[in-house]
Amino acid sequence: MVVIFDTNVLLSATLWDGSVAQKLLYDLIKQNVPIYGSPEIIAEYRKVLKRDFDFSDEEIAEVLLQIHAFMTLVKPTIKVNVVKDDPDDNIIIECALESKSRYIITYDAHLLKLKEYGGIQIIPPEIARAIF
Repeated sequence: MVVIFDTNVLLSATLWDGSVAQKLLYDLIKQNVPIYGSPEIIAEYRKVLKRDFDFSDEEIAEVLLQIHAFMTLVKPTIKVNVVKDDPDDNIIIECALESKSRYIITYDAHLLKLKEYGGIQIIPPEIARAIF
């Protein structure tokens, strides 16, 4: 069983103590469920921390050390154009395909609207917690 965290779930899991996303992250780590990401997802995460949360470069580096402790990065070779309403979200699908993930865990409405792509279930953390 392999999963991908969308950037918004990654933010919730790492910034908000007690959030459903953080509880899910802890559950997955305890169960040794591989969590994958990509350089593009990490770049987006960095950008949001800087822009929306005013994190310093040092604070971002500290948080990224924690993320790299549980996340395995892949470099997607497959490019898709699946999310028509928000093409930036295609990086999540690409990462999931490359890592052969079974689930994309997200709060993003554009991705959730798809429900499934290429055998990959797209679900919010609340549903994921019931599965894991």
